[in-house]
Amino acid sequence: MNRADLIEKISKDTGVTKTTADQIIDSMIGNIRDALKKREKVMIKDFGTLTVSKRSARKGRNPQNGSLIEIEERSFVRFKTGKRMDSALNRTRFDTILDEEPEKGS
Repeated sequence: MNRADLIEKISKDTGVTKTTADQIIDSMIGNIRDALKKREKVMIKDFGTLTVSKRSARKGRNPQNGSLIEIEERSFVRFKTGKRMDSALNRTRFDTILDEEPEKGS
């Protein structure tokens, strides 16, 4: 799913225009980015948690010529799935069968 697919889905599910759905996505991404820049944890219930971590400076090798290089310290975003997302992604066929509602009249 890409951004255009997401805009289409949000528009269809909520009844808002595609322009409004696009603005909602822009706002959400901007607010998440701003929070992460401030090193704040972003928790979205049932979806997951985004946090900023640091990767320490280290020595590496240039793969083209094998020379040693210094790799600078970097910040990166970690994502930890929420419990509901985790269970939805890791469901077994048996779990799905158990969750199905019995047919009426049975």
